[in-house]
Amino acid sequence: MRADWLPVSAAMLVTGAMALALGRLVGDTGEGTSAQTLRSVQAEDGKWLAVAVIYFLAASCLTLGLPAVLELLRDRGRVVGGAGVVSLAIGFLGLAGFGMLLVCFRALVITGGLDSAALEAATEESGLAVFLRGWVVAIMLGELLLAIGLHRAGPLVVPRWIPALLAAHLVAVAVGTGFPPEVARLAVVLLAVALAGIGITAALPARRWGSNGQERP
Repeated sequence: MRADWLPVSAAMLVTGAMALALGRLVGDTGEGTSAQTLRSVQAEDGKWLAVAVIYFLAASCLTLGLPAVLELLRDRGRVVGGAGVVSLAIGFLGLAGFGMLLVCFRALVITGGLDSAALEAATEESGLAVFLRGWVVAIMLGELLLAIGLHRAGPLVVPRWIPALLAAHLVAVAVGTGFPPEVARLAVVLLAVALAGIGITAALPARRWGSNGQERP
């Protein structure tokens, strides 16, 4: 039964990782003043809609790909890695909500229902700020716990470069505030490659079956 769903889940994880990288690299979701953000939406409203759809697609695929991650969590890494998967699931749901928020934001801007003063006030509202920061924190916490869990699973199950890339992405995000936005956005490539590596590794038959031909527990 496992062989039926695992390749599909792994493919979803890879697809979601690539979509996440694409959305982050081509999207400009308000990194500037309120007036600049409004002008960006008005000038490229089609691009904003496309980015919102990409984020929603990425979140959906990544969520469906999380069962493939569980396949690689073994022995000492099972508990901490499982906690990371739960945190990532929360973060990915937040990413889907963020995509829908971008759609609503674009609609308000292009219909004239939002100006720079209102946008400035909205971004300072505590409920919205908690939501916007909460799902990002959930993803980063999930990355950290997952990196620890995959490292504990051992190199025979997970190549060392996968948890190393997850850790490198966290470091890049932490120190990336001093870099130009174009450079900072490149950090998502580290996360995308790591997630794609997890999906590909989980789908490998050698990772799912023992040397005696019996399916791993």
